[in-house]
Amino acid sequence: MGIRAVGAPADTNLLSQGELHARLREVGEQRYHHRHPFHLMMHEGSLTRGQLQAWALNRYYYQSRIPIKDAIILSRSEDPDFRRAWRKRVVDHDGDTSADGGIRRWLKLAEATGLDPERVVGGDEVLPATRYAVNEYLNLVRNRPLLEAVASSLTELFSRDLISLRMDRLREHYPWLSGGLDYFEARLHQAPEDAQFALNYAFENAHTRSEQETVIQALRDKCDILWAQLDALYFAYVQPGWPPPGAFRIEGA
Repeated sequence: MGIRAVGAPADTNLLSQGELHARLREVGEQRYHHRHPFHLMMHEGSLTRGQLQAWALNRYYYQSRIPIKDAIILSRSEDPDFRRAWRKRVVDHDGDTSADGGIRRWLKLAEATGLDPERVVGGDEVLPATRYAVNEYLNLVRNRPLLEAVASSLTELFSRDLISLRMDRLREHYPWLSGGLDYFEARLHQAPEDAQFALNYAFENAHTRSEQETVIQALRDKCDILWAQLDALYFAYVQPGWPPPGAFRIEGA
């Protein structure tokens, strides 16, 4: 993994690992969804219970597709070392016989908002734009080069800081959610480990400056997918507050 062909000319424009990391960090600072108005409202404590329910229900659709995304990536690699490392992600979300995974933990959070877990799992009330954005993520990892599919996961470089902030603010502003935060607790140590693996893979396997730029673009595209999901929530449940037919409706709204 990451071995250049013997005798291949070196690309003198290649970014160093530190420079590539800095470029990726710049993308995160500018485009990661920690800046989205919906998240800002969450952290300020200005979301209603109904808006948090809408977030938990729609975000579940994304969470439920993460192990599918990782299984697609897993299936595309012919390197057993890569597959052994990557399959951990599937277990982290699906769980196994010894422990619940992230999907089950997210349902616990949804239940803490007052939602019936079966209603969430059913997925009938997911916003069309949420479904479209998440399915586009699956298309990205299925159809783009493996290097870009792996690089799209590099939003995990930034997630630990957002998760730490979110946990603090949810406990402060929505104490009734405190019993449902196990998902975030687990991701505090899972996400940095996963991010480091993906970062190393991207650096070792982007053999030209052009390939490094595709790594950076894949991260931008993933940030756009995350941002689009929050755009859909904001439009439907904040301003102007127009959920489409069949989508989740806030009680009393």
